[in-house]
Amino acid sequence: MSDAALDVVEFLLTASVYSDDRTLDENDLPPSFRRVYWTGSVDDGDDDSDGGGGGRKPAGISRPLSVTNGTAREATSVSQPWEAVSDLMFTERDEFSGTITLAQEGMAEQWFAERVDDERLRENPTLAKHFANHEEYGDQFDVTHEEAREQNRPIQADRVWIDGLLDEYFDEDEDEEMLDLVEVRAPEEVDTSLDELVLTEDQENELDKISKAIEHRDYLSDIGLREIGKLLFVGPPGTGKTSTAQALAQDMDLPFVEVKLSMITSQYLGETAKNVDKTFEVAKRLSPCILFIDEFDFVAKTRSSDEHAALKRAVNTLLKSIDNISLIEDDVLLIGATNHPDQLDDAAWRRFDEIINFPKPDYDMRADILQVITRQMDIEEFDPQLIAEATEGLTGSDLRMVLREAVLEALTEDRTTLTQEDLLHAVEEFEERDTLKNMDMMGGDHDALVAGGDLGKASDGGEPSGHSHDHDHDHGHDHDHDHDHDHDH
Repeated sequence: MSDAALDVVEFLLTASVYSDDRTLDENDLPPSFRRVYWTGSVDDGDDDSDGGGGGRKPAGISRPLSVTNGTAREATSVSQPWEAVSDLMFTERDEFSGTITLAQEGMAEQWFAERVDDERLRENPTLAKHFANHEEYGDQFDVTHEEAREQNRPIQADRVWIDGLLDEYFDEDEDEEMLDLVEVRAPEEVDTSLDELVLTEDQENELDKISKAIEHRDYLSDIGLREIGKLLFVGPPGTGKTSTAQALAQDMDLPFVEVKLSMITSQYLGETAKNVDKTFEVAKRLSPCILFIDEFDFVAKTRSSDEHAALKRAVNTLLKSIDNISLIEDDVLLIGATNHPDQLDDAAWRRFDEIINFPKPDYDMRADILQVITRQMDIEEFDPQLIAEATEGLTGSDLRMVLREAVLEALTEDRTTLTQEDLLHAVEEFEERDTLKNMDMMGGDHDALVAGGDLGKASDGGEPSGHSHDHDHDHGHDHDHDHDHDHDH
């Protein structure tokens, strides 16, 4: 029997059990299943005769769960769900409504129990509970409902839940301003995990400590240790600051809330201080989450300059908001990042309890990064150590640009297999562009250097997507740069 049939039967069983067992809630459904059935808060058109206020149906999942070809396809990615299970004796389909049901649930349970293992069952809290409590199959699996539920991603980390909360909290007039200032990513939208990053030992130790702090924040609260959970990532562009923060969000199943400080100056933001305040309110409402503030040196530059008074008020509001947010009290982990630590003043430094350094990768790290980012490439007699020697001073983002150049050059010759010579030539090309980018264009033909300058910006992991902020030269707005992969891929 195909894996497709197992996937569809699991979905059918889950829908049936969840519909009947009212003690189960959204966190008992695998994320791919609950995404299909989740509905946001909507206006039902009633006058709310009970006097509650508003006539809005709450967000959530309504029982019973109906399975059709469409819902099964979306939940399981099986292209033809009914065809996958139509030959099974215990399935049937209503031709009029299109619903797929279990004609004999007991037979379906037996069929499924013979084919599923502990690892798979542990990923489905609904069925983990059902089979753990089953008279016939209870001793067959070494899985508990509690452990399955604990490792299941919480509904608060799902995109559908996040969007529902934002829609409920902000009206349409505020949407554009908020989207200019804040970007919220669900863990499922982050494509890098901590296991895929190449980190220094110090970085790994600090991240392990903060992970433990998040895990045991109730204990820290009980002993009165509340000044924890505000990190500052410091290092040159392209050294993995943003990608590490995002990977931490993915690994811990936390929403990733990014504040774009450069957008505080946007002409579209009317009441800047109010919007800064609202940004932190968003983080608190999405908690537990990670709140990431890039370009933190912007704060110090604004405080020490003759900027407009409204902008200075916004920055002061930002600093006060940082003081008033807490991992222990609000379940919000704050991470700041800066490419220019020399521009931070004491007021900025003292907001953070941990400083994590992101240096340019050394020889061994460059070799490791090259191994990771070339995993899916065909390279004849590939020697990452040789390329690591030739790329001293380059970041992970730079290394990705080198590989991109080598791939594109090979494609011009209709080749998909690379050679060491391709890579070394690409290193030379990159260094030439980097030199051009850093030229002092005094007295020269500015227009003649524009194209080269643009290439140089891209090679440094810049933001050709139109964002004005440096963004660590790493964030996923330009996926080809793959969020400053100097310490990751």
